[in-house]
Amino acid sequence: MSLADALLELQELTERLRRDCPWDREQTARTIVPHTVEEAYEVADAAEQGDDAKLLDELGDLLFQVYFLSLLLAERGEGDLEQVARGIHAKLVARHPHVFGEVEARTAGRVRENWERLKREQEGREGIFHDVPGNLPSLIYARKIQRRAAAVGFEYPDTPGALDDLDEELAELKEALARVGESSAETEPDASIAGEVGDVLFSAVNVARRLNVDPEVALRTVSDRFVARVEEAERLAAGEGRRFDELPLAEQDGYFDRAKETLT
Repeated sequence: MSLADALLELQELTERLRRDCPWDREQTARTIVPHTVEEAYEVADAAEQGDDAKLLDELGDLLFQVYFLSLLLAERGEGDLEQVARGIHAKLVARHPHVFGEVEARTAGRVRENWERLKREQEGREGIFHDVPGNLPSLIYARKIQRRAAAVGFEYPDTPGALDDLDEELAELKEALARVGESSAETEPDASIAGEVGDVLFSAVNVARRLNVDPEVALRTVSDRFVARVEEAERLAAGEGRRFDELPLAEQDGYFDRAKETLT
């Protein structure tokens, strides 16, 4: 079977599901998009885990989302899958003048600079932050607006400058804590403390961006690693007939350190 045959069969399947399945018939773009976002995250997770079999499967789920949403456009007479494909083809050609034109871009950084400039010029975007989706996850949103600012030259000239800014924000958070004190558990935090924590997170995202680290992926990875280590510490304690949740912190730390050695 050729690629064209496979894609055509998926289109025909999508149309039949829309026609014959009660659930699919009731869906709208707004009800489908949450599933699209979920599938995108599952693709990202498979790629991050290096699981090629899972990635192959999850890409299929995501591809179906594209087909289904395109079909909904077709039903409203606002476009179809062919227009989606031709539109992205034309956009990619236009955004890569260093491949299809005479523009030179020998580094990935220069490619990104050209990309942001072309988006502003070709799409008539007004303002630095035009068309940044407000419903992005916070870490991705912060990185995206930082990239937009950097595209017009508004950023620290180097990574040490971004690190210095992070140090300054941490110092300001410590000063605010010394002045205000910590809030009790399950109570609304002091506004100044919340603001300083936000500044620290924003600065940390900026450092990650400068180091080409995806903050969303990095935080998820370290969170998963923490979960694995705590669970291993709990297992080690149980192996010695002890309950991890009943141990004093110093002993919990001991098991946690052993777990880190086990799971390196």
